[in-house]
Amino acid sequence: MPSPPFIDRESGELDLGQIRAEAFPVAGLVVLFGALALLPFLLTLLVSSNRLLAGFFTLVSQFVIAVGVGVVLLYVVARGIQLADG
Repeated sequence: MPSPPFIDRESGELDLGQIRAEAFPVAGLVVLFGALALLPFLLTLLVSSNRLLAGFFTLVSQFVIAVGVGVVLLYVVARGIQLADG
């Protein structure tokens, strides 16, 4: 019988190594999309005198964040299914 994910088979305690190994890719995706969303936001601050352009860059920044959230959620669900299947 396979052990549940993140549980050490021998000791029955949390497997911190596996938790770290699974957390780093998720953190990398969050940082990647956060940095990508920061670029249009900084452009918004630079062109704040032009309200139309600032509004456009704000929408672009929010769109990047929304796509990033979707990608991270899809990754987490797909990886969870992989872990559950063994």
